[in-house]
Amino acid sequence: MSALLDSLAAGFDGDSARRAALDATLAAGLPGPRSESWKYTSLRALERRSFAAPAADVDVDPALLADIPAPRLVFVDGRPSAALSDIGADVAGLSIGTLADVEALPELEDRADAVFARLNGALARDGVAINVDAGTQVAVPVHLVFVGAPAEGADLAWHLRHHVVLGARASLTLVEHHLDVAPHRHLDNSAVSLRVADGAELRHVRLQHRGAGATSFLRTDAELQTASVYTRVDLEAGGGLSRHELDVRLLGDDARLTANGVLMAGGRAHVDTRLGIRHVARNTACELKWRGIGDQRGRVVFHGGITIDAGADGTDARLSNKNLLLSSTAEIDTQPVLVIHADEVQAAHGATVGQLDPDALFYLRARGLPQTDAQRLLTAAFVREPLSTIAEDDLRTRAEHVLGAAFARLAGA
Repeated sequence: MSALLDSLAAGFDGDSARRAALDATLAAGLPGPRSESWKYTSLRALERRSFAAPAADVDVDPALLADIPAPRLVFVDGRPSAALSDIGADVAGLSIGTLADVEALPELEDRADAVFARLNGALARDGVAINVDAGTQVAVPVHLVFVGAPAEGADLAWHLRHHVVLGARASLTLVEHHLDVAPHRHLDNSAVSLRVADGAELRHVRLQHRGAGATSFLRTDAELQTASVYTRVDLEAGGGLSRHELDVRLLGDDARLTANGVLMAGGRAHVDTRLGIRHVARNTACELKWRGIGDQRGRVVFHGGITIDAGADGTDARLSNKNLLLSSTAEIDTQPVLVIHADEVQAAHGATVGQLDPDALFYLRARGLPQTDAQRLLTAAFVREPLSTIAEDDLRTRAEHVLGAAFARLAGA
């Protein structure tokens, strides 16, 4: 068994069922290069590392979160921080609690290579539970903030599980912030379950801008019922190794999904995103717009999988993945996959990898812009479309700020 799995298992504290699940995961081991879904993301270096469980609260300057309003729940190195969290005023129909408040968590769909999701199922002991009652329109976004901070003498690993339920005709905006106080080499292995009932609407923004040494694995599992709407934007702009698996099942007729994202990998960063969108019901729709940027020795991996089940007639599924290489040493691997088992559907998917338009670059240089500024301007225009679906002006501004900081790091590296 690897040093990684040994160290993670050492923090186990659960019942016999979880122990059996953990033992089965340990026996199976980590996926290797022959695993189709991991062949572009090597775990060889990670499996030799050891991690400890967080054991003490860490002091963080509240100024770091001054621009993130309430309601706000904050975790520092995987541990909830009462000092930094601010639930704000009570909102009728909105319940914000902990994992202990959930009677039974839904199982994450199991796969042969889902080792980190299984580890999360066996080891997660904390997380956030959000419930929006039927017919409740929550006017203010709920912020979940995950902060990484250096620890004395050890690299840490934590496992968080979050559960969000929207009742019929409810609406909510959920914002995830993943950031660091200072450089560290911790591992964050988390999972999010989302359940969107008939006619409900969930708007979801995720901003990941951790430091260059951080490792994160995230599984997001969503189920959409009749006439529900799920709109999300992911911005991956940091971390050393970051992998996000987004699985969405459109189970009710007329369900709608819009999932856009921007993936940035500079330095030696490795950013891996896998979409698994499954249309089960009739007249469902998904629109997926993803942009990738590779610079220096960074690597972007994208898998866009759409499956249209038999009987899911009337489906409209569209995927666009465009990628930009800013360096000859960067790498981008993209796999658009479309599997159709129904007859009466509309579906399209495509992927491109290219470089900045030299004519546009020359035009800007000829008008006095320095090379770096011209590249930044064109690159910002390249990723603007996915971010445009963020409806709230302040959230869109924050995403653009995160993006600008990432561009600045690339230029200064």
